[in-house]
Amino acid sequence: MITSSFFKNTLAGFALGLSVASLHALPEIDPKELALVSQIREKILAAKKDSPTPLATYTEKIPGTDVSFALQPIPAGAFNVGSPASEKNRNSDEGPQAKVTVGAFWMGQKEVTWNEYEIFMFATDAAGNGSKGEADAVSHPTKPYVEMSFGMGREGFPAISMTHHAASKYCQWLSAKTGYFYRLPTELEWEYAARAGTTTAYSFGDDPAQLTNYAVFNADKYALVGTKKPNPWGLYDMHGNVSEWTLDQYEADVYTRLKGHPATAWVKSTQPYPHAVRGGNWTDTPELLRSAARRGSAPEWKILDPQLPKSIWYHTSVPWIGFRVVRQIDVPSAEQMYRIWNNGVELDN
Repeated sequence: MITSSFFKNTLAGFALGLSVASLHALPEIDPKELALVSQIREKILAAKKDSPTPLATYTEKIPGTDVSFALQPIPAGAFNVGSPASEKNRNSDEGPQAKVTVGAFWMGQKEVTWNEYEIFMFATDAAGNGSKGEADAVSHPTKPYVEMSFGMGREGFPAISMTHHAASKYCQWLSAKTGYFYRLPTELEWEYAARAGTTTAYSFGDDPAQLTNYAVFNADKYALVGTKKPNPWGLYDMHGNVSEWTLDQYEADVYTRLKGHPATAWVKSTQPYPHAVRGGNWTDTPELLRSAARRGSAPEWKILDPQLPKSIWYHTSVPWIGFRVVRQIDVPSAEQMYRIWNNGVELDN
């Protein structure tokens, strides 16, 4: 249950990332991109939008369109990330469990749909009023060489096959359009929201026989978003339908280094692969839909892309990867926002 403590322990002081050992340095900051991020940040600060009530969802309408999506408030709290050693079908990268504290945020009630994503995907270069705005200056995907839903459906269906970079750029574009700060969820935020206060393998318990009520899995294709039951915090398709990008670089042993870090911490990318993916998808079997299950992206996700160099926008070999957005309450520095929206290591992700 979401209480009046919603705004306590918010995302103030959003961490720049876990201090993890790496053989690679962080990519250099592009001054032109940083300047654009600074402009978007100033627009968000100047907007001074009234925050929706913390006790209810709110609907965001993408300006200039009739397309909207709902956001669900996620309360502050603490949880044990990962799975206990006793959990059936547990993998080694799900432990050791670590207790982390999470600040409040909003999360997309459903996965981003084609209705939303195609506005960004096929955006024109000029603003509707004849002058360019910050949203128009954000890099947009190139035209795909295939129909990216692969015939599985578009209206109301989850957008798929975008790279981590593309998903992050969508969040940057959406922030510039709306005046709110949107981004991908950290891996810890994602699991916290998926568990919704539970400690079982799934948000509804340990019995995979109940999955048919909550998830699209072992299927021939994806389904319309929100067709199954939501989890206890009102989020749909956290188990199954499409797997979802998180902000982090994937590291198999990251939980060994979580002690003392807030759950707003995340592993910043220093190389193109792998990035952390959560949630399981329509092609998966039940064990891959558990709340603690993790996987990392791989170069093979572009193996069917005939382009040289391969696209930085599309993973044409994985028609089961999508994402949902979160809205962060505070507005971090321009450099932090830059790292968040450019965490995919653009050259090959």
